[in-house]
Parts: sequence; C-alpha cells; structure tokens
Amino acid sequence: MAKIFFLLIFASNLVISQVQTHECAISKTQSMKKLMKSKEINYPGDDSFDATYYKLDLNVDYYTQTLSGVVQVNGKALSDNFSSFFLDLQTVFTVDSVNYLGVNTPFTHSNDKLTISLLSPLNINQEFSVEVFYHGTPGSSGFGSFEFSSNGSNPVIWTLSEPFGASDWFPCKDTPSDKVDSSDVIITADQIFYTVSNGTLVSIDDLPNNKRRFHWKNHHPIAHYLISLAMTNYAIYEQDFITTNNEIMPVIHYNYPQNLTTSRISQLQKTTSMLALFSELYGEYPYLDEKYGHAEFGWNGGMEHQTVSSMGAYGETIVAHELAHQWFGDKVTCANWENIWLNEGFATFSEAVWLGHVYGDSFYQNRIEMYMSDAKYAEGSIFVENPNSVYEIFNYNRSYAKAAVVLHMLKGIVGEEVFYEILRTYLSDSRLAYNVAVTEDFQAIAESVTGLHLNYFFSEWIYGENYPKYYVDWKHLNTANSYEYNLNITQQTNTNPRIFTMPIEIDINFFDGTDSTCIVTNSSANQNFNFIFDKAVTSISFDPRNKILKSVLSFSNLEDESLQPAKFELNQNYPNPVNAKSGENNSTIIRFSIPESKNSQLSNVKLVLYNSLGQQIDEIINKPLLSGKHEIEFNVEHLSPGVYFYQLQYLGNSLTKKLIILK
Repeated sequence: MAKIFFLLIFASNLVISQVQTHECAISKTQSMKKLMKSKEINYPGDDSFDATYYKLDLNVDYYTQTLSGVVQVNGKALSDNFSSFFLDLQTVFTVDSVNYLGVNTPFTHSNDKLTISLLSPLNINQEFSVEVFYHGTPGSSGFGSFEFSSNGSNPVIWTLSEPFGASDWFPCKDTPSDKVDSSDVIITADQIFYTVSNGTLVSIDDLPNNKRRFHWKNHHPIAHYLISLAMTNYAIYEQDFITTNNEIMPVIHYNYPQNLTTSRISQLQKTTSMLALFSELYGEYPYLDEKYGHAEFGWNGGMEHQTVSSMGAYGETIVAHELAHQWFGDKVTCANWENIWLNEGFATFSEAVWLGHVYGDSFYQNRIEMYMSDAKYAEGSIFVENPNSVYEIFNYNRSYAKAAVVLHMLKGIVGEEVFYEILRTYLSDSRLAYNVAVTEDFQAIAESVTGLHLNYFFSEWIYGENYPKYYVDWKHLNTANSYEYNLNITQQTNTNPRIFTMPIEIDINFFDGTDSTCIVTNSSANQNFNFIFDKAVTSISFDPRNKILKSVLSFSNLEDESLQPAKFELNQNYPNPVNAKSGENNSTIIRFSIPESKNSQLSNVKLVLYNSLGQQIDEIINKPLLSGKHEIEFNVEHLSPGVYFYQLQYLGNSLTKKLIILK
C-alpha cells in the first residue's frame, strides 16, 4: 500500500516546460576553467593603420596538421611618415617572405608580432597592400582557434577565433574595432573535404593529386575573428528564406552525414521562421545577398561566424542565439572586448524573444526569470574591466544573463514598441551599421529615440555592480481621508551605485474587485509615496510583471504573492518524454526554485532519480545552492527506456515529477 501511494504522488502534476540551456555560453564558461592562455596577448593590435581587406589563400594538410600559403592584407596609413607596422601572427609559424609592391620587403617576426618595414614612407590615408608567405602548424589557444579533429572516422578541420585566436592561423590586426571592408578565403585541401566559409561560394576546382580548391567571397565588412573555416565530408540540407519583398536567400546547413536525421532537420527547419521574426523586429537580415546557414563542428556550443554559424549543438535556443548575432555582433560589432555585452547580451535576450513568440509570453517570462537568477551571481560590472582575461570577457552571469536582463529592463521602461524601434535604429544608424559600437553609442540611440535621459540606467546597470534589494511596507493611514495609504520603499545600500534609481510598477487591488497600475520612481535609500483613493485597497503588487532585477528582502501588509521570495518549486522537465537512443538528443532540462533561507545560509539541495519501483538509481544534485531559480541539463543516455521519477529534496520538504524515457 505504501508503495502504491508513493507512485501516485510521483505521477501527479505533469506540466510541460519549454526551456533549453544555451550551450554556447555554457561551453565557453566551462572552457574558461581550463583556458589560461600561455601566449602573450597583443590586443588591441596595431592602431597605426586601418585594415581594409583580407585574402587568405591557404593549403591545409590534415595528416601533417600544417597549413601554408599567402595572406594578403590591405590597409591605409593613419598618419604621415608611415613606414612600418605590425600584424599579429603566432611565432609557431615560419614567415618565408613578405611581398610589398612586387618585391620582398624587410620584416621581423618575434613575440607573436610580424613587423613589416615599407620601402618608402606613406602619407596619411595612403593605401598599401602586403602579402605574407608563411607555413607551419597552427596553434589552438582559445576555444579551438584552429583544430584538426575527427567525426568518427572522418577528418574534420574547424576554427573558432574569438576572442584572440585569429592570429593562431593567419596574420591579422587583432582587434574587433577594425573591420575590413571585405574578405576572400581560398582553401586547397584533399578532395574528401567540403570547405565552408563566409559569404558566397565563388568556385570549386578539382586539382591534381586528389586536391580540391574552394573559393569563398565575403562582400561585407567583417571583424577578423568572424572569418572562419569548417571542413569535412558534409551532408547538405538547404532551405529558402523568402523576405516580405519576395527576395529569396539560400539557407544552407552543413551537417556531419550521420547526424542529418529527421530530428536534426526538424530543428534546422525553424531557422527560416527565426529569420522572419528577427527581420521583423531588428530589420532586414544583414547579408541577404549572400546566405545564412550552419556548419557543424567539433565544439559543444555555437559561434556566430558571419553568414554561417559554426554549431556543435542544435537546440532551438542556441540556433536563435547564433542567428541573432548576425545583427548583434556581426552587423554591429562591439568595438572592444570591454563591451562584449553588445554582442552576447542581445543574442541571449533574443532566445527569450523567440521562445515567447513561438510558445507564448509565459515562456519569455520564464526565460527572463532564469536569466535573472543567474544574473544575481554576477560579480563586477557588465563592462569588462579586464579584457585580457578570456574568462572575464565571457563570464556567463555578466556578459550573457545580466546583459540580457538589462535589455528586458530597458524594454520595461520605454515600452515594447519603442524598445524595438531603438534596436532597429541602432542597427541601421549610418555610423554603426556594418561597423562597431560601444555602450555610449547604444545609449545615445536609445535617448534619441525616446527623448529620455537614460544615463542613470546605463551607469548603474552597465558600469555598476549587483542589483537593488528592497524592503517594502504598505499600510493604511488613519487620516481624515479614509482611503489614504503609504508605500515605503527602502533599499539596502549597495557599493556602485550606492542606490539604484528605477521606475517601479505598483498594481493596486481594490476591495470592489477592480485594480489600477501606477509607476513610482525610487531614487533614494528610504522613500515614501502617499496615495489617496476613492475606495478601499485590499493589496498591492510590487513590480508584478518582473521588469526589474531585484530581491524583495522583507515586506509587510502585502497579500499578493508576487512580493514573496522564490518559492519551493519543481517544474516538469522538457522535453518529456526524452529519447535515450544513441545519436539523438539525449538530454532533458529540469528547472526548480529554492526559497530564501531565513538565516541567509546556504542549505543542501538534493535532486534524486527513482525507478518505477521507488528505488533510487541516480543522484543528480547533492550540494548547497543559493535561493532562486535553477536549471540543470540531465543526460539520460545511460538509462533504459521506462518511467522514472525525480524528486527535489530541501529542508525536509520534497517535490516529485515523472520522467518518461523512450527507446
């Protein structure tokens, strides 16, 4: 009898949740722990010239793991008497010669800098072109700046140069602030390789000795770290994206052959719908005259290489994330790594936008709440104080989650329609489009569109730290006016800013069943707001639509549960059922909430998996956790098909959900 009761409890309250982890950020964050770059970082490159064009004409040999060839770099002098400059190129390479004006020119190559002397000085704005002939084994100092790997028995070559990895395989000016006007990538390799790169495929030529040459042409400005290679025996799946003006753009997906399954295709097919949504919200896709697509590679995440994102995972949120980067990060690029939030925050926010569009506003809100939970762990400012640290640049809690929440909060202040007008204006501004930006550029656009002074907002959320912690008191005043009330808001003192200034929505719920919304601007440590109504109030809701990253530490005389700290909750995993078949997506997402401890101490949390007989077979989590919302990814590949139950245990309380695993 006890066992039957146990199973009945386990089987109750089935709720579907549509949330997936963002593999790109998670993979980068995990990689940071292992990634302390040994090479000296020259960032931000040589600022004495403007790079205008890259042409890579390379021979790549998988079996010797070498490359050789020539890279053409065009530039323009930024001062008179310009006689020498340097390119970033790792000293693992041997530079054979440097050609300028058709003849060899002097150079030195040490400390990862290739310093080139010109035959005669140039004047300001005078253009030049050099060719660097070199060979060697490329490095792989970042997330995989140049990798020789495999997919089963099939060889794979791929690149991921962000942030400092481009010089591991080609000479360049190592800074995101200097985008070249266009680029060419020409790759010669064994015929087993189908080579994918940026822009448009110009030609494929079969050569002697079982070699094949691919020529890709990118016609648009591009940051050096977005130039990419992905090479293997790809199986291609193609779509057409049709714009509102009936223009047709190819959407091309390059897949490892064994992974081009019906499940993969169903994920890929969402790409054109995402293109339609983001084109409506952000403006026309920036590279309509070229393409968009995905190239599968050997890194468990995604990278927004211009016109062709490199993908190691295909959940719909990571597909949405990398696509959104084509606007935010590729069309308008952060001018320096200090402002990486202009890339990652916008792309992360776009995940929530996509989920809300497809599955409803509750999914948008759930995603934002997840970001808010992560953002509370952020240390330091969103503006990266130490751009020489890869870990600091790609800190998930700051550069992704909190940055996305900043955009959500800005939307809450200006309204949804005006918010998207800000984004479209930012992306189309003649100074910024296909160029670079810093926070002040985005702030200026926001202020121009809205007519608002938003310096307080950007100062505290981009350059400040932490988030507001409120004490809220609502009470009826015993005055001659029987319907006079007082709202007291007290903030816990912060470091920078000392006090957050924010407009706060207050929902007023009246005795007769009606309600009203007002907005108060809280800008001091202790602030009172008095209200007079013509009827009695039963309760209020403080920031009921969760427009502010915050904690409500205490409250009084408040009935509405929106003011309560996080509840003890366990959501239904997604997807459910989940497939355990090898080669399929074997992971499911489990989300739960832990309430705030009265003594502010961490308490142990356990998440335990049981089989249908009530026997414990796995311990998913067993560790102290902070209060707030949490999300974990659980892989079921090691489990047999059947019915399971997972139970969340916290301070003597437990919640249980059913998990179904299919063959």
